[in-house]
Amino acid sequence: MARFGDGLALGPDLSSAAVSAVEQALAPLSAAPDLVCVFISGDDPEEIAAAARRAALAAAPALVIGCSASGVIGGGRGVEDAGAVSAWAAVLPGARLEAFRLETLKAEDKLIVVGMPEGQDDDVVGLLLADPYSFPVDAFVERSDDALPGLALVGGLAEAGEHGEARLFVDGDVYEDGAVGVVIGGAVSAATVVSQGARPIGPDMVVTKADENVLYELAGVPALEKLEQIVLELPEDEQELAGRGLLIGVAMDEYADEHERGDFLVRGVVGADTDSGAIAIGDVVDVGRTVRFQVRDAGAAEEELTALLERFDLAPVEGALLISCNGRGQAMFPDSDHDAKVLDRAFGPAGVGGFFAAGEIGPVAGRNHVHGFTASILAFGRAGDR
Repeated sequence: MARFGDGLALGPDLSSAAVSAVEQALAPLSAAPDLVCVFISGDDPEEIAAAARRAALAAAPALVIGCSASGVIGGGRGVEDAGAVSAWAAVLPGARLEAFRLETLKAEDKLIVVGMPEGQDDDVVGLLLADPYSFPVDAFVERSDDALPGLALVGGLAEAGEHGEARLFVDGDVYEDGAVGVVIGGAVSAATVVSQGARPIGPDMVVTKADENVLYELAGVPALEKLEQIVLELPEDEQELAGRGLLIGVAMDEYADEHERGDFLVRGVVGADTDSGAIAIGDVVDVGRTVRFQVRDAGAAEEELTALLERFDLAPVEGALLISCNGRGQAMFPDSDHDAKVLDRAFGPAGVGGFFAAGEIGPVAGRNHVHGFTASILAFGRAGDR
């Protein structure tokens, strides 16, 4: 008998699919679950909400948390752009589960997020699911290390075609905005990994002139000129990759002798100014930081995820949550199953569930960040092993 289970059910009747997915996830368990995560893909937000409530009843008295999604992961596969429900269930003896609901309040000229539990000494990890329109997820996650030092956050942004269409569920309630989550503490063995799926190109460079997210000089050369030099020296196939979407990695350890794949926080290159020779990127980088340009393709994404899981220091993995970017499914790979299959090869018969997100949350080099095109994984090992 297992401590983790997962289930997947498809069909136009989301409420029936929700019950089926939960029953599948609960079937192999050795005891009643403490935590059940449910992710629902569908066209009608109200049908998703009804299915979430049915899932909570089917999983009672477990804590149920989840959200709407463009696709779901369970049963060893991924499903996108179809009515489907995935469920993941966990028996966590000795764990402390503290569910929360986050709201944003306006105070003078700033926003204040309320509802986050106070940190405890035995906190292990937090799962965070957010609405992309109403919740300041980037600011909240980037500052979470200061408010809750040492607490790793894993999660993602719910699917919402328009403002007000996302659905978030926790502890039997369904919300249309804000964020929900659960802090897991106590006697829990858990670890995180974030695969950014990018491959470095060109050399390491020190930022020698910058203002906020605009880089003016790299290694003493105008940033755009340096970029053009690097791209022109690439093989033709990599030049094509760079043309489709160039990225830049910010080194997380300035004191490392070399910076290779996985050593960077990867962000997009979002613009360039031929007059000033500057480039704009999707983050603020200070003068003196080390950066390196990156490209992303299916091969790089698979290589990095496989390599990271081979180095995973939590063995054996008994269960895992997988939050994969909605750009990593059939948009990047031959099918929607890719990331689920990689985890299956790495972890064996572990219960794995999750969803395709509109942005992923996970720690890189010990700090929490919001990502794109990543696979963010929260894995659980044998009870009592830390």
